[in-house]
Amino acid sequence: MMRHPTLEQLHALRLTGMAKAFEEQLETTAAEDLRFEDRLALLIDREATERNYRRMQTRLRKAKLRQKNACVEDVDFRTRRGLDKGLFLSLGSCDWIARHRNVLITGPTGVGKTFLACALAQKACREGYTVQYLRLPRLLEELVLAHADGRYPKLMAGFARTDLLVLDDWGLAPLTDADRRELLEILEDRHELRSTLVTSQLPVDKWYDAIDHPTLADAILDRLVHNAYQIALQGESMRRKKARAAKKESADR
Repeated sequence: MMRHPTLEQLHALRLTGMAKAFEEQLETTAAEDLRFEDRLALLIDREATERNYRRMQTRLRKAKLRQKNACVEDVDFRTRRGLDKGLFLSLGSCDWIARHRNVLITGPTGVGKTFLACALAQKACREGYTVQYLRLPRLLEELVLAHADGRYPKLMAGFARTDLLVLDDWGLAPLTDADRRELLEILEDRHELRSTLVTSQLPVDKWYDAIDHPTLADAILDRLVHNAYQIALQGESMRRKKARAAKKESADR
């Protein structure tokens, strides 16, 4: 059976959302009772929905989130780890990104820092913001390679344009002088223009000593901390708790 000529034209014009809606209208008699402008509105609405969805999927793909399934709706507020539910839900509105504020999430290993960061980043993608997730140790390694192969200006320009930059695992290893200067350049380009989200096992009050350079530490922290929302988590590793629970469940069987 030959497809409807209008369907062929819609696909040729890459109006796939309209094509799907039009095909559905052809397959049901309910649409026959609608006025022309109402049927057209349904086609346009479907096309807009499809395009928004595709753009969101593109943003999520480019973000390269470490935990791709993390979302604010799935955050566990029952576990006692010092997570302020009101603050976190307000951050889920992404108003802080619109106002170019930062978020700092600290706490011991396993308490869910990366999940919370990825959940906020995923929500930002859903709200139309561009996002890039990076583990800080790997970022610093990548910058060294970028200097060598000529990608450095393009890489730095990309960081400067990104609405939300997620830097995971801040403070895991000592910084070289070059590392400190690279961080300052990245944060300087973003200061009061874009938002940065940092996770770290170190409390914020230990960051100055971890940077280990008074002048650069002052400059880095001035651009990162002073306009930031802080979430200081505590408690036992959630991974250990889950492992114990799974072991107990297996033993009870």
